[in-house]
Amino acid sequence: MNQRRIVFYQCGNDACGLRFPELRDGLERECCPMCKQRIYPTQVIDPPERETIRLNQAATTLQLEGLLDNIRSGLNVGGIFRSADGIGLRKLYLGGITPTPENIGVKKTALRAEKSVAWEWVNNGVEKVKELKKVGYCVWGLETADNAVSLYSIDTEIPSQPLVLVAGNEVCGIDPQMIALCDLVVSIPMVGRKQSLNVAIAFGIAASYIRYRQISSQESESKLPNRKLIP
Repeated sequence: MNQRRIVFYQCGNDACGLRFPELRDGLERECCPMCKQRIYPTQVIDPPERETIRLNQAATTLQLEGLLDNIRSGLNVGGIFRSADGIGLRKLYLGGITPTPENIGVKKTALRAEKSVAWEWVNNGVEKVKELKKVGYCVWGLETADNAVSLYSIDTEIPSQPLVLVAGNEVCGIDPQMIALCDLVVSIPMVGRKQSLNVAIAFGIAASYIRYRQISSQESESKLPNRKLIP
């Protein structure tokens, strides 16, 4: 597939000097988006070819899923879809008021990952957790709760059964009844003034680390490499 070349422009106004790439197909820029002065093309490049590494089939059968319960922001949900695709999550459950992929905010940050990750909307996240546990799932919550353990203290075996990671509302966190059902609650250690990270960022960090430990603990022949990984 032929991809449009990327053109780097620079503003001719010395007081501005903005340098930026133009990525929108078919658009020839004539003025600076900041100061509206004339701009000049300075460099044309082809889109970079990125090397990818794939896990073997044995590793990709290790199931990790996510449950997003009552997340308000479509942008956050879209970001989680993007992370879920890259990490290789099998499915996302969208509970309560969590926006679904029809939401424009989800589409904006998912960048089509909403089409590659399976999802299911559930009206009651607590009941869904009960249902998953009945069929053998291990449920972990991502929360700054009193009983939470550090994510990075998980350096031994990860349960071999399917695992679902739960993230909750941006303000009030995971439903208390759901927390009570979790087999483990993990949190990301913080060193700044804020007590928590944005939910999309936190979910990406936690799911990626759990995925690494999940594969390593099962002694898969494919360990997560230092380079980009596409499961």
